[in-house]
Amino acid sequence: MPPPTVRPTRFLLAEDDDDHAELVIRTFARRQPAHVLDRVNDGEAALRYLNRQAPFERVERPEVVLLDLNLPRLSGHEVLSAMKADDELRLIPVVVLTSSEDRGDRLRAYQRYVNSYVVKPLNFSHFQQLIRDVCDYWTGWDAHLPPTRPV
Repeated sequence: MPPPTVRPTRFLLAEDDDDHAELVIRTFARRQPAHVLDRVNDGEAALRYLNRQAPFERVERPEVVLLDLNLPRLSGHEVLSAMKADDELRLIPVVVLTSSEDRGDRLRAYQRYVNSYVVKPLNFSHFQQLIRDVCDYWTGWDAHLPPTRPV
């Protein structure tokens, strides 16, 4: 069953694994309406993007962040901590999208106010379905995304 009133949504994917990123990108490309999905491949780039620092000065802030925990330069936990400590960035929902089933990782993420923690399935078709479900939830079922820019 499709979600009610799906609306175009801007996502940021912070993922260093090219295969995982490509699967997310392809799955998003098939969704209607079309969503914007930008990708960075390390934690420092994620924060530069979110803060609109070089080379991302002209990007719009995303409405949802899909965040891997095992990122180079800054970990997903560090990115999450920085986001939730910032008055503007803390309003952006963060979905941890990780291969870690570690209870400690999950606890640390929720202690840092993550909005959702999702473990990537190993099965290709299950992974695709997970991405479709996450996309549908944040673009339709969750109709109350906070504004990412001043109203």
